[in-house]
Amino acid sequence: MTHTTTIAAIATPVGRGGVGIIRLSGPKAYAIACALTGKESFTPRLASFCRFYDANNNVLDEGLVLYFKAPHSFTGEDVIELQGHGGMILQNQLLARVFELGAHQAQAGEFSYRAFDNDKLDLLQAEAIADAIDATSAAAASSAIRSLTGAFSNKINEVLEALIELRLYVEASIDFPDEEDVDFLSDGVIEGKLQRIQQQLTTILSTAQQGQLLRDGVHVVLAGRPNAGKSSLLNSLAGQERAIVTDVAGTTRDTLQETIVLNGLTIHLTDTAGLRDTTDAVERIGIERARTAINQADLLLLVYDLSQEVDPLKLASELFGEGIDGTPNFDPSKLLLIGNKRDLVEDKGEGANKLADKADILGYDQVNVSCETSQGIPQLIASLCDKVGFHPPENSLIARTRHLDALRRTQQHVDEAHQQLVIYQAGELVAESLRQGQHSLGEITGEFSADDLLGRIFGSFCIGK
Repeated sequence: MTHTTTIAAIATPVGRGGVGIIRLSGPKAYAIACALTGKESFTPRLASFCRFYDANNNVLDEGLVLYFKAPHSFTGEDVIELQGHGGMILQNQLLARVFELGAHQAQAGEFSYRAFDNDKLDLLQAEAIADAIDATSAAAASSAIRSLTGAFSNKINEVLEALIELRLYVEASIDFPDEEDVDFLSDGVIEGKLQRIQQQLTTILSTAQQGQLLRDGVHVVLAGRPNAGKSSLLNSLAGQERAIVTDVAGTTRDTLQETIVLNGLTIHLTDTAGLRDTTDAVERIGIERARTAINQADLLLLVYDLSQEVDPLKLASELFGEGIDGTPNFDPSKLLLIGNKRDLVEDKGEGANKLADKADILGYDQVNVSCETSQGIPQLIASLCDKVGFHPPENSLIARTRHLDALRRTQQHVDEAHQQLVIYQAGELVAESLRQGQHSLGEITGEFSADDLLGRIFGSFCIGK
């Protein structure tokens, strides 16, 4: 696709630095570079040292010019990179001059959008650019780079090709039946291929779920009664004194958020006010915010004091209500019970807190820790990762919610095709389910994408990328 406008933007972060880069892409990029520097030509992929001049031939800055000739560039268009000094005044003056010479301000993600538009990368790879920039852990960054180089796209395209091939086979068999051959719907060929596709989708979906956890992390909330040790636990997990810890009940009156990385998993950790009845207006507001955070959490760590002989399930029932079966009215898959102050009860013997053992018997996950001595913290981290299902393979791939949604819909359509084949022997319906599956899977790489979806995706990118 040919774009008639030339776009430009500062491609380096805002602030003071050694080098500042301005990127141009479009039909006028080369001519603007010549006019800006007074040079008549540039050699593609060869750095040229130049001075950059304003309209009155005064030197604005000096640095390197890199020229990437279409179609051998990131966007597929003529691309110019001006590498000057990193001061914002110098960069803004240089950018203003580029605008005077005919360029337009690039919108967020417009360079990547042009690369997508010109088939230089697919939608998965384009998203991986933003994910690599925004990565909060080394594992997430590595996964994003693997997706950027096409590893995820290759897996999707492999299944897509299999779907298309099978769909063509079914439709051709419907349109041109050979009555002398066995019925193509019952000869086992289609069913075998469908089963292979189902297995591939299951494997990719499992990998993508791990990739989504790598990209987005999980929102974990610490809750419990006052003085249970929630703030101490936050400090222990964060590795620094982020929350104020005192013996005074109600010290934490508002939510406190901290982003940490544990075993490669990014955790958005929220400490909350102690849950209790109070007449203090400020504390009541904090408790309301705590309950809001609890309802929005991916995982709740309910912290209680082991030295107080607290029944954790009774505590959970008091805080969240009780279900018909007498257990807490809270999704157990999102609840992890944390017995704190383990160091205070160890001298009383292993069974000192027998009430807490009931949680394990009833199937509730529980870990005992000591924020004072760090006992049990490694086990807590391992249990947390197990609870959210975080076990990324070595060569994991970054993924987003929309990828999981498309994969699940594809899986559903393929399952429907299998049902139509095995139960109803309906060839036309098998073909239609395969067509819908192909469409859903194609959304991931951008083969089928609505304009509003593309706008949302690229609009979240950096300007200059």
